[in-house]
Amino acid sequence: MSHILLEICCGSADDVIEAARGGANRVELNSNLFQGGLTPTVGTLRVVKQRVSIPVMTMVRPRAGGFCYTEAEYAVAQADARVLLENGADGLVFGFLHEDGTIDTERTRELVKIAEGRPCVFHRALDVVPDWKRALDQLIELGVTRVLTSGQQSDVFFALDTIREMIEYVDGAIEILPGAGITLENVQKVVDATGCRQVHLARHRAMPDPSVNNNRSIYYGGALYPPEDRFDVTDRDYVAAVRGKLG
Repeated sequence: MSHILLEICCGSADDVIEAARGGANRVELNSNLFQGGLTPTVGTLRVVKQRVSIPVMTMVRPRAGGFCYTEAEYAVAQADARVLLENGADGLVFGFLHEDGTIDTERTRELVKIAEGRPCVFHRALDVVPDWKRALDQLIELGVTRVLTSGQQSDVFFALDTIREMIEYVDGAIEILPGAGITLENVQKVVDATGCRQVHLARHRAMPDPSVNNNRSIYYGGALYPPEDRFDVTDRDYVAAVRGKLG
């Protein structure tokens, strides 16, 4: 279990700070983790880069839903990518697909070009492609650094054989980063069963925000009615426990 890189999925500046304090080796910075992670603000990135020294990969995802974007949405993604890199992002995380779920090689190539040699991660869009081997071949040819994948299952733990097969198939030509459903309890089995050298996970704890308690009939989240007297932040102790198990 030695030398296994631990990446933490973060949705705020405090998430990143707590992840770094817990021993994370790298973070993926997003906004809106409730919808799978969207592009973070430049302000968040600037604050994070002032406070942590570990690599900060930034999500480039202009909206929730799938990965086939309109021309305007793709233009936003390009603009965001450039601005994030100008403000210290250590790499980009993105995914572009056609309507049939195949890799949009043209848009992917352009984001890799924008990154100018910095790491590029094709995130879990890989988990919905019809042919993951062909998709990985294309991403290797395009110069993508790694893929974040759950092995085309809802949980990595249900796809251990597929993750191992992916790692063996690419033979080091692209990094395979397992994510989704990894916990302190199963991380060792995931590493042992797949042969992966890095893992991706998120873990939060609730923090109180009593500022709204004068009127609990008011909600700011629309029809979802989320609890608004609390918010989530990365659980530093849990990250430290995972880091300790990884060696």
